[in-house]
Amino acid sequence: MSDESQELGITESKSHKPGEWYAEVVQKADLADYAPMGGFIVTKPRGYALWEAIQDALDGWFKETGVDNVYFPMFIPESYLEREKDIVEGFDPEVAWVTQGGHDELEERLAVRPTSESIIAPFMADWTRSHRDLPMRLNQWCSVVRWEATETKPFFRTKEFLWQEGHTAHASNEGAWEEVWTRLGQYERVYEDVLAIPVLRGKKPEHDKFPGADTTTTVEALMPDGKSVQGGTSHNLGQSFAEAFDITFADEDEEEQTAYTTSWGLSWRAIGALVMTHSDDQGLVLPPTVAPTQVAIVPIWQEDTKDDVLEYAEEIAEDLEDAGVRVELDDRDGRNPGFKFNEHELNGVPLRLEIGPHEVDDEEVTLVHRPDNAESVEDRDEIVDAVDEHLDDIFDKLYEAAEETLEDNVREAHSPEEILGTIGKHGGYVKTPWCGDEACEEVIKEKIAAEIVMQPLADEGGSTAGEVPEPEHDECGVCGDPADEIAYFAKSY
Repeated sequence: MSDESQELGITESKSHKPGEWYAEVVQKADLADYAPMGGFIVTKPRGYALWEAIQDALDGWFKETGVDNVYFPMFIPESYLEREKDIVEGFDPEVAWVTQGGHDELEERLAVRPTSESIIAPFMADWTRSHRDLPMRLNQWCSVVRWEATETKPFFRTKEFLWQEGHTAHASNEGAWEEVWTRLGQYERVYEDVLAIPVLRGKKPEHDKFPGADTTTTVEALMPDGKSVQGGTSHNLGQSFAEAFDITFADEDEEEQTAYTTSWGLSWRAIGALVMTHSDDQGLVLPPTVAPTQVAIVPIWQEDTKDDVLEYAEEIAEDLEDAGVRVELDDRDGRNPGFKFNEHELNGVPLRLEIGPHEVDDEEVTLVHRPDNAESVEDRDEIVDAVDEHLDDIFDKLYEAAEETLEDNVREAHSPEEILGTIGKHGGYVKTPWCGDEACEEVIKEKIAAEIVMQPLADEGGSTAGEVPEPEHDECGVCGDPADEIAYFAKSY
């Protein structure tokens, strides 16, 4: 193997050193690089394209369901933040503060937004007068800063990250709950239909919900290394924020009422989950839905066949482009076919088309799948339809593999020893009855750094939520006290 090939290829093992492997894939597949300040990253064009694919899908769904995009300042006056005490307490260790502008010390500290409830809510109050102004649905695409990240893992954990945050106000609790489920469903949809990652829907335990919220719901994705990723959260904030920021409205009887609010967000952590879930020791693996290049055409020629092969390949590339396929014709002279195969494999291109003189003579095309190198030969005249079918097959392969990982890694345990042993040996989710006491989580957390990542939801209708199925055992899997809840323990990112 040449030095250049070694530099191009992945040297770490996903199964043996997942952290090092992940960092190498992100850098060598040109998704991101490390910034000069610790805890920050530079997102490169191919990495940002993945975020744009997620953004495009979600933004369209948001707008279809009545959401308007807005933008609020990144700086929040300290006095605004303090109006909601739970926000202040919940984010205090993570807030970055601006105390000086130019040469002048500021009269009031400005927080670099860790989240925007405390600056958006006052304006929602100003803009809400009547029940006819509700529901109000606002969303912004922006970055936030949380100064708690000590160990940088690109996309998974950085001090600054990109996300969207939605903020809504409703005339009733039922309306707020409907909003919560709509957004949670859209997060589930983007993971499953766009990123090819199955998720579990649930709620966070009381002690781990969003500061000031009544209930925090979540979608959780299981990574191949057995850790869980909080994929997106949708919060019913009840009336706490509306009361703190005076979001009131006149109802149909001209009586003043306090609104109910929600907030919901998904960050570029989804890119981390995407890379970790599907990629392998050869590099990045992407579903066709988000791949910047869906098809790479690699012509293979000798000098006497070059013109015929290139002409044939160019015609196919043009047909695919006309059909809306994101295609790259790799006709570089200075690289041999093997190098091109490896490079496109490293970059996660889902489907490779190989075209040599035999394909030209037989009016065929050889197609190779990125995830498993499955190879087939298709007729030239049917190539557009065939490529569509193969891209669908590749998506299905990726989803089914991730689904099998999830299904195989949800286990039950009914004692601290069983919980610790199961997570220690297998990772994944461990399902157990729970008494609801945070102290029982600490018992597990202290010994193995696993926590309650979610509780399953049974009833998503009406104004009540957070109900969970009756546990099969009525004793807490940690302390043995009576239990009427179910908890899923896991290590997490």
